[in-house]
Amino acid sequence: MNKSMKWVGGVLATLGALGFYVSERLIHMPKKSAKYLWERETDDGFITPESFERLPKTTRTLVSPFGYDLYVQAVEFHPASKRWVILSHGVRESSVAMVKYMNLFVKRGYNAVLYDHRRHGDSGGKTISYGYFEKEDLQCVVDWLFDTYGNDLYFGLFGESMGAVTTLLYAGELEDRAQFYIVDCPFSALSDQVALQLKRELRFPKFTLHYFDWFVRMRGRFSMRDVSPLQVVGHIQNPVLFIHSEHDDFIPVSMTRALYEKKQGAKSLFIAPHGGHAESFVYNQEAYKTAVNEFLDEVEEKSSIPLQT
Repeated sequence: MNKSMKWVGGVLATLGALGFYVSERLIHMPKKSAKYLWERETDDGFITPESFERLPKTTRTLVSPFGYDLYVQAVEFHPASKRWVILSHGVRESSVAMVKYMNLFVKRGYNAVLYDHRRHGDSGGKTISYGYFEKEDLQCVVDWLFDTYGNDLYFGLFGESMGAVTTLLYAGELEDRAQFYIVDCPFSALSDQVALQLKRELRFPKFTLHYFDWFVRMRGRFSMRDVSPLQVVGHIQNPVLFIHSEHDDFIPVSMTRALYEKKQGAKSLFIAPHGGHAESFVYNQEAYKTAVNEFLDEVEEKSSIPLQT
């Protein structure tokens, strides 16, 4: 083999390794351990294992449309209430991280559904798709809720980070079925978010995204270009509360501002002055609670569904 052939072979091997590395980081991102999540939420004062175990919850394992198990917990605080909220966690997290948000709704007479995304917590699935497949899993959870507790429910969806993206994709692409949506720190488009990280971490220009997307499509069976809340948020008619931290250094606040501007009809925006990514509640608890309660006051007032508590 001459030198030029060796050089070409070396370049191709390097490109292949880079493609594998970037796609691996995306679709097989390491999960945070259950022990770490419990300790973090406990240390922050949001949960205690003993009190969580005493919650009036029903645990179910649903079958995803894609064949793996989905771990779901329905927490029925108010048996006479028609109000429900389904909470979707972020990447590397689990449903444990959503208990602090659940408590905001419990005080308003809501029951709650906590569940683990594919390849997170106790659910199955081999890859992460940042909302592409997760949105249909969410639809599966919604269908189960109505099949189990009746068709006359008043329910909303709450999502953080990847869970927020999943919520917007579900509402904008599949069905605008919930009475309201609350989305905390979503990205506007996965391709833009990944391009931003490629520039920050590897100093790669944006056009290289097309190359890495080929690896994601081959290994993860989805395209980054198809995970874009910005493309579908205009389809959502029901009210949305957008939340983001001004100083989020992972997903820039400009992405939520863009989503807010694109959303038509009823909408609200809360930009938290303190905290980083997915920390708006942690560092702005009173202002966060006020924003959520004012939003819910408005949407519940306009509801035609009786809200028993």
